[in-house]
Amino acid sequence: MASWDLSVAVEDLGSDAPAVTFSVASDLHVGGVILKLVEKTQIKRDWSDHAIWWEQKQQWLLRTAWTLEKYGIHADARLLFMRQHKPLKLGLPNGKTLRLQACFSRPVFQTVMGICRMLNIRHPEELSLLRPIEEKKKKKDKDSAEDIYNLTEAPLSSGSRPFLYDGMPAHFADSPEMEAVYKMLSVTQPPPAPEVVAKQYRPASVVDKAHINGRWLDSSRCLMQQGIQENDRVWLRFKYFSFYDMEPKYDAVRLTQLYEQARWAILLEDVDCTEEEMMLFGALQYHISKVSQSEPQMQSSNAAMDDLESALQSLEVKLEGESSSASEMLENLTAPDLNDYLKIFRPKRLTLKGYKQYWFKFQDTSISYFKSKEESNGEPIQQINLKGCEVAPDVNVTAQKFLIRLLIPAPEGMNEVYLRCENEQQYAQWMAACRLASKGKTLADSSFHNEIQSIRSFLAMQKTSSGSHGNAPTNDESINTHSLVSPRYHKKYKTKQLTPRILDAYQNVAQLSLTDAVMRFLQIWQALPDFGLSYVVVRFKGSRKDEVLGIAPNRLIRIDLAVGDVVKTWRYNNMKQWNVNWDIRQMAIEFEGNINIAFGCVTADCKIVHEFIGGYIFMSTRSRAKSNTLNEELFHKLTGGHEAL
Repeated sequence: MASWDLSVAVEDLGSDAPAVTFSVASDLHVGGVILKLVEKTQIKRDWSDHAIWWEQKQQWLLRTAWTLEKYGIHADARLLFMRQHKPLKLGLPNGKTLRLQACFSRPVFQTVMGICRMLNIRHPEELSLLRPIEEKKKKKDKDSAEDIYNLTEAPLSSGSRPFLYDGMPAHFADSPEMEAVYKMLSVTQPPPAPEVVAKQYRPASVVDKAHINGRWLDSSRCLMQQGIQENDRVWLRFKYFSFYDMEPKYDAVRLTQLYEQARWAILLEDVDCTEEEMMLFGALQYHISKVSQSEPQMQSSNAAMDDLESALQSLEVKLEGESSSASEMLENLTAPDLNDYLKIFRPKRLTLKGYKQYWFKFQDTSISYFKSKEESNGEPIQQINLKGCEVAPDVNVTAQKFLIRLLIPAPEGMNEVYLRCENEQQYAQWMAACRLASKGKTLADSSFHNEIQSIRSFLAMQKTSSGSHGNAPTNDESINTHSLVSPRYHKKYKTKQLTPRILDAYQNVAQLSLTDAVMRFLQIWQALPDFGLSYVVVRFKGSRKDEVLGIAPNRLIRIDLAVGDVVKTWRYNNMKQWNVNWDIRQMAIEFEGNINIAFGCVTADCKIVHEFIGGYIFMSTRSRAKSNTLNEELFHKLTGGHEAL
């Protein structure tokens, strides 16, 4: 076979150095090209992290057994021989910046796995990278003064779990500087200064939120293919709001960073909450900040104990599976009764809200209602099956408002129903029952009473105490309300009005440990009606106007852009298939009941929406009974589309 000259630029020789030219044949494999190239440079060093980048095709030549002919490389190819791991500036959820070595040649999904392994964050599939929002540069560039934590010397581990030393990965114990990095990762930050909050980008509308979701990087392609260069800045964020196996003992960094992301979502009004909830969030932040100064942060246990616990958990899962049929039979015999008078309301357009009282009866996963208790032995007015429904609280303890909002699956979307309870006791029982029924569980389930207790403790936190403020006096100067609640409350109230309200709420959380306070903050955040919604502006097929698609962990929501009302809801468990027409960039989804929808994306590439849906379906397949190893192949099959590896 005829020989021809191939030129390859070598990054390590400098940008001004001429390309290295040598003679090759088309049947020479890429590994042979690298061997010839290294010999030609006459530089003795470790080249194992280097690979060839094909500039015109925006492609890494990672299959070293492939020949030049198979890749389609000719003499005019612009090739660059460079390192696969390069420094990257990583913006963390806590607002700090980390400089570390990241893989630029593998899909972003694998790059995130490597980053999370280095930072000791379990379940990296929940996170991803996105391009940061451009900040307006002032005349005096303050970027040089930014405090960047350096982690570039940390070893690039390929193991599934880093070796732990004194509760943290061994590479963080190498020096005081590295220990400081781990402390920054695993300890909550103090409440941000008011000027820092004011400087942050705050989405003013659902469209602004949708534009942010257009910045997610493609998990199937590498950083280089997406225009990310050495020392560029990207953000690491939790992308999928489906948090699996949260364990404070092992998840110090994961929980801390998730808390920081949740805290900023509240402060910047990325997710809506009531005034009562905002005061509770403020109180929890104040308490967490106070306790973290004296109490050490959540620590990981050693590897041997991890393995022992993992084995015990596997045994527990196995035993549960074997005894489930017997226990179910026993539980069904002892299911508690739940009947009471409640008020029901079905909102419809152009009607005033009016609640009607009926006698309600809970049975299995359904509720039935009758005109009165005396008629409850006959046919009900209606029976509503709650399996697969959405259950959301609408509560104001001070105003004695206890509503349960139900979204019931229907062929045309979702039917909305409100149940009004008279008091906390009634609300806790019926809310717990509705939550269990939505998951297909009955009142006989062992978690019913735990669910009731959890709801009661949440309600207790929202109660305001009229007594003294105990160990937190009203004039406590350490409370900076501007750092604890979102800016709109400072426009509505003066600081002297906010302080006592936050301190009132603080009385209900003051006894919590640091770990419990962080977990409680996350639980309340996850209970918000708008939690976990990622918005994209779309144009539905046959429609002449733009609308908003809300992507949640278990459903898709069609939202009227002009009014903000939910038009329809479709659940993933009713989804038969979804397809993407990559030529016209349109998504088509088929649901049970011959329901078909199709739309094009306006504020994001349809690959991002495809990845969100596939990603959430992947998250739902995780279970401890299967394995703790990540099924990367399945993730790429569900999210990769025509570019799947």
